[in-house]
Amino acid sequence: MTRTRRTVDWRLRFAALALVWGFSFLFIKVGNESFAPFQVTFGRLLFGTAVLAVVMAVKRERLPRGARTWGHLAVAAFLLNALPFSLFAYAELTIPSTLAGICNATTPLWGMLLSLVALSEDRPTRLRAAGLGIGFVGVLTVLGAWQGFSGLDATGTAMALLASFSYAVGWIYVRRTLAGNPASHLSLAGSQVGLATLQLAVVTPLFTTVPDSVELLPLLSVLALGALGTGYAMLLQYGVVAEVGPTTAAMVTYFIPVIATAAGVALLDESLTWNTPVGAAVVLAGAALTQTRGPARRPRTEPVAAGAAEDRTDPVPAETGR
Repeated sequence: MTRTRRTVDWRLRFAALALVWGFSFLFIKVGNESFAPFQVTFGRLLFGTAVLAVVMAVKRERLPRGARTWGHLAVAAFLLNALPFSLFAYAELTIPSTLAGICNATTPLWGMLLSLVALSEDRPTRLRAAGLGIGFVGVLTVLGAWQGFSGLDATGTAMALLASFSYAVGWIYVRRTLAGNPASHLSLAGSQVGLATLQLAVVTPLFTTVPDSVELLPLLSVLALGALGTGYAMLLQYGVVAEVGPTTAAMVTYFIPVIATAAGVALLDESLTWNTPVGAAVVLAGAALTQTRGPARRPRTEPVAAGAAEDRTDPVPAETGR
């Protein structure tokens, strides 16, 4: 009886996690209606930090110690939060939220490509190489390469792809520098998101001005993006990973672009041509193949990274920066 109850419980939280992260691209799009992209990102990080800070206070979590640790967290905050969050916000000024959600799904492809160079324990296999090739064919399909990418904003699309690339770089950096850190996952993640908030607090006033008027719906969207999509989602991910393991938890990646596409079409009236869902399916198939591991791979325990949950099956919960 207890086992059944727990199974239902994790599935509900898994579904909630997929919904929150999938809707994040819609929240960004709506938030852009009243706020500048940097303001959307700053609000997202601020509300996300607030949620994590409250939980850390309740659990009496201590902040990480050591200047070296804080230096690495500052870099991780930039690569996994400040930069990709801002890029996605700017990208959605000119591209649909559906396309942004699908571009986000390329993170495992970038991660696999980079890990072959940066992480010696990740050995290339034919299956993983095939997955990389298939995934990028899917990207070209989504973008309509045979039509000369007509109808797409090149700058916005490039920003969304660069954001996904930043997640992959950031995750490899975290694995290189923070693996084995004695601080708890919650403490590392909360500190990382807090540092990203400080980074945006410096940048945002330099490039934006206070909006003349703020509508309620965009304000609520930014609040949901931060409190739910950045703060609460991370806590959900902790529980799912702890209960069913990282491999099962990482499967949430494959639901995010589906939900993002459905939300964009149904609620924002974004258009959808045949190549978008077909290409997205190919991207996800390729991404799944890149996550296969060789028999010689040893298990490892790694720190949390508040970004890029979709690029691994390691035993670490992380927030995907949607």
